[in-house]
Amino acid sequence: MVRIQRRKLLASCLCVTATVFLLVTLQVVVELGKFERMKFKNSNLNDGHAQMEEEPIHLHPFLKREGLTLNRKKTLAADSYPIMLWWSPLTGETGRLGQCGADTCFFTINRTYLHHHRTKAFLFYGTDFNIDSLPLPRKAHHDWALFHEESPKNNYKLFHQPVITLFNYTATFSRHSHLPLTTQYLEGTEVLKSLRYLVPLQSKNHLRKSLAPLVYVQSDCDPPSDRDSYVRELMTYIEVDSYGECLRNKALPQQLNGPASMDAGDFYRILAQYKFILAFENAVCDDYITEKFWRPLKLGVVPVYYGSPSIADWLPSNRSAILVSEFSHPRELASYIRQLDHDDRLYQAYIEWKLKGEISNQRLLTALRERKWGVQDIKQDNYIDAFECMVCTKVWDNIRLQEKGLPLKRWKADITHLSCPEPTVFAFSPLAPRRSSLREMWIPSFQQSKKEAQALRKSPKRK
Repeated sequence: MVRIQRRKLLASCLCVTATVFLLVTLQVVVELGKFERMKFKNSNLNDGHAQMEEEPIHLHPFLKREGLTLNRKKTLAADSYPIMLWWSPLTGETGRLGQCGADTCFFTINRTYLHHHRTKAFLFYGTDFNIDSLPLPRKAHHDWALFHEESPKNNYKLFHQPVITLFNYTATFSRHSHLPLTTQYLEGTEVLKSLRYLVPLQSKNHLRKSLAPLVYVQSDCDPPSDRDSYVRELMTYIEVDSYGECLRNKALPQQLNGPASMDAGDFYRILAQYKFILAFENAVCDDYITEKFWRPLKLGVVPVYYGSPSIADWLPSNRSAILVSEFSHPRELASYIRQLDHDDRLYQAYIEWKLKGEISNQRLLTALRERKWGVQDIKQDNYIDAFECMVCTKVWDNIRLQEKGLPLKRWKADITHLSCPEPTVFAFSPLAPRRSSLREMWIPSFQQSKKEAQALRKSPKRK
C-alpha cells in the first residue's frame, strides 16, 4: 500500500515537472518571437531613417501628415499645377501644394524651377528685392508679384515708377494695391472699442504729478521721417517722457527692456497712464500706418500723429487724434497740448468715441470687414497666405481664359501701389555735422535708388 502511494506521488511530481517545463518552453518561444519581431521592426526603422536622411523633406506644417507621400510626388505635382516660385525665400518651403478655393498651385523656393514649363509666377518679398539678382531675361508668360508691408527705408528702389511697374500683382500698405495691407497692425474693431487698459481721466490728472503729459517710445533713431528732430524741438516747449533708446530721459522697468515687451500687458499699462502718446512713423508715405498709431487708440490714449499724409481717412472718428501736420511748428503743438491737458472737457472730446464704443469711419469699417486675411486670428489666413492665393487665383483665371481661346487679362501695378516722397528734414533742424550720420544718409540713399531703378528699366534683359 505504501509502495502504491509512493508511485502515485512520483507520477504526480513528474506531471507537475512536465507542465512547468512546457510552460517555460512556451514562454521562451514567445519571448524569442517578440525579440525577432522587435529586431525586424528596428531594422526597418533604421532603414527608414537612413532613407529619410538621404531624402530630407521640407513641407508646409499643415501637410506634414502626408509629407512622405507628397515628397515622392513633388515632381508629379509640379507637372500638374501652376508653379509659384518665391524668388525671395520668405516661406522657406521647398515644395507645397496650396489650395486656394477651387484652385491649386505648387509653391516653392526652389530656383531649379526657374525654367520649368509650368512656372507661371515669381513672388518677391520687397525687403529682399535685389535688382542684381532677378529671374532675367523675363519671359512673356511669367507674372511678377510683390509682397511688401515694410517701411520704404528697407528698400527705396521699390518706390520709384520704373521698379514698381515691373510687377503684375502687389500686396503693400497702399490702399491702391491689389491686396491692401493698410490695416495690417489692427486686429479689428473690438480692440479699438475695448476699455481693458483705459485709465479714467481723473486718475490721469492725478498721475500728472509724476508723469509728463506726453510719452515717446522709440529705439529706431534718426529714420527718414526725421521724427527725433521734431521731438527734440518739442521737448524745449513741453515735458515729454521718453523711454526708448532715442532721446531717452526715463527708464522702463528692467523686465520690459527689449523689443519683445512692446506687446506686453505691463508695458501697455504704463503707456495707458499718459494723456498723449507721440505716434511718429519712421517714414512719411500714404497709407503707411503702423502699430504706433493703433496702439494709443487701443489703450485709450490720444495719439499725436506724424506719418501718413492720408491718416485722416483711417481715424476711427473725426476727433480721435491730434495731427502734427496741422501745426506749423512744435511750439504751436506744445501750446495746444497744454490747453487740452488743463481742460478736461476739451480732452474728453478726443476719447468720447471710445467711451461710447462708436466708430464712425465707414472706410475703416469696410476695410476691416472686407479684407481677406486676419491679424493674430488662427481662424483666418494670414496676409502671406492671402497674397499667395491672390496670385494663384489670377494665374488660374488666365489659364481658363487661354483654354477657351479668349484674351488674357493683364494686371499691372502703378506708382500708387507704393508711394513715398523723397525724405526731408524739418526746417528748424537743418542737417549739421553734430547730428547722426544715419540721419544724413536717407536723402542721398533715395536719390541713388532712383538712378538704380531707371538703370534697371533700360536693361535689355528686363523684359
